[in-house]
Amino acid sequence: MNLHSKSMDRLFETILNLKTVEECYLYFEDLCTIKELQDLSQRLDTAILLDKGVNYQTISKDVGVSTATIGRVSKCLKYGSGGYRKAIDSLKKEK
Repeated sequence: MNLHSKSMDRLFETILNLKTVEECYLYFEDLCTIKELQDLSQRLDTAILLDKGVNYQTISKDVGVSTATIGRVSKCLKYGSGGYRKAIDSLKKEK
């Protein structure tokens, strides 16, 4: 499945136009379910902890995700398109 489309471009453009965390909360609360937002944030937390070398069992306990989810995130972090890497590196620069 090719994700690239005018519709996806429009979605990402609206995200890029958000200026504050509060604007993000307002938009994403309308756009996604609470569970979807929790899942997304847990995947990012998982990627951050994997990048720090934290083991699967600790991540599963601390973040509340399955080891299968951790494995998928790990695979994307290592072999994916680089999105997690770019996001994690960006967060590191902010600190």
